[in-house]
This record gives sequence, C-alpha cells and structure tokens, in this order.
Amino acid sequence: MVKDSNLTTDNTDSTDKTGGTMSQELIHKDLSESIIGAAMTVLNMLKPGLDEKLYERALVIELRRRGHRVDAQRPFEVYYDGQLIGTLVPDLIVDDQVIADPKVVTAFNDTHMAQMLGYLNITGLKLALLLNFKNARLEWKRLVR
Repeated sequence: MVKDSNLTTDNTDSTDKTGGTMSQELIHKDLSESIIGAAMTVLNMLKPGLDEKLYERALVIELRRRGHRVDAQRPFEVYYDGQLIGTLVPDLIVDDQVIADPKVVTAFNDTHMAQMLGYLNITGLKLALLLNFKNARLEWKRLVR
C-alpha cells in the first residue's frame, strides 16, 4: 500500500468525528459529501429504528434523485491463484467511485472496517463510506485504500 499523507494508520482519512476536514483535500470529497447528505436526508425522514435494508433502499432513491448512478448489490468475482472462489457483493456503489455501506449498529467495529477494506481491494475503488442509521444523528466513517 502506498502511504498517502492524508491517510492515518488505520486506513481512515483525516476527518474529525463530525466529518470535518483536519487537513488536505479528501478523496472524492464532493461525492462523499453528497452521499452523506443523502444519508442524513433519509435518516431525517425515516428516523432511527428501522431495518438496515430499508435505509439502503431509501438511500438508493435519494442518491438517484440527486443525479447519482447507484448500483445496489453488484457482484464482483473473487479469484485465488487464477481460480474463481466466489463473489463479493457490496451494498451500494455510487458513480462507480465510492462504496456506501448502510449499517444499523451500536458502533462501527474492526469487522466492519476490515470488510470495507476487503471490498476496496477486490473492487479496485479507493473510498468506502460506512453509514450508521442507528441513532437520530447519522454517524459515518470514511475508509480509503
């Protein structure tokens, strides 16, 4: 992995807990802000307490309303030593640039982050957004490859 000056050691970029930038330009800044804004709109309309898939479906509608191309559940083949071993299916891919993964969890954990890093590795994309709809205030985490 190439070390980038705006990346931290845990593969997240330089954002504070409110999503504000602490330094340098973020990868896919405008797109990620649009995705996060769409997620906030969805959460404000639906409120917390629903199933993850409901937020995912609403997020697809909101992102498309904002003019984004969204692929839901697009499969990616995974190979080992030249042999197909299965498929990987990220929740949402927005504008062929960002993986968006809606969650309804108490807090993001290492498993969520490892999964997103695996998705980034297989898809070749550079940015994944974990979006947590559990509480009245949207929580998000940016992961970069």
